[in-house]
Amino acid sequence: MAEVHGVAGEWARVKGTVAGLWPVFLGVFAAGFAIALVILSATIAGTIILAGAIAAVAAFLAKGMRRIESFFVGARGEERVSRILSELPEGYHVFNDYIAKGKHVDHVVAGPAGVFAVETKCWRGRVTVEEGHILVDGRLPTRAPLAQVLKEAAHVKQALADAGWSGNVTPLLVFASNTFVSRIAETGGAVVMNAAEIPASFAASRSVLAPDELERLVGIMENNI
Repeated sequence: MAEVHGVAGEWARVKGTVAGLWPVFLGVFAAGFAIALVILSATIAGTIILAGAIAAVAAFLAKGMRRIESFFVGARGEERVSRILSELPEGYHVFNDYIAKGKHVDHVVAGPAGVFAVETKCWRGRVTVEEGHILVDGRLPTRAPLAQVLKEAAHVKQALADAGWSGNVTPLLVFASNTFVSRIAETGGAVVMNAAEIPASFAASRSVLAPDELERLVGIMENNI
């Protein structure tokens, strides 16, 4: 079994909660201000502002809960991928929510097969690669996942280089929902696969890191947690 460091999905839940609820806090503040106006005898203005604030809080809360749920879906996807990665053979290390150059990376895997920066997606739609682009049900997503994982791999590589280890970091885009039609492919400088393909893919990978080099690398990564 691989050694696991960190908690998968934790940052996604925190980020989602903050992103979803901060507008609600503004609405509550406005409602408090309106109540103060009513108390200070500015009854008409206070009542108008209070009614608007209550309506805004209700709207913000409904929208915020939907946004929070989308982040939580992603968090559950990260947990699913982390469980699969944890079943890699002894010698592998899985760093969940690894921070590199100030950016959160879902997972970084270090082991005999090398170092991998893993971006996890949990999309329900049919995922395909067409002309170098990732499409969901035939449409471009709002954020290009290939560009995202390439940037994350570059951050990890630079962070490790700054800490004293120079080597390649492979960008790995994983679909926790197993909705990638091709199952596994290489495109745009990244490896794209379904979560179900992880065990076989790593089992077939050749060793590129010697045990002593891997031990030194893991020590560097542990110090950066």
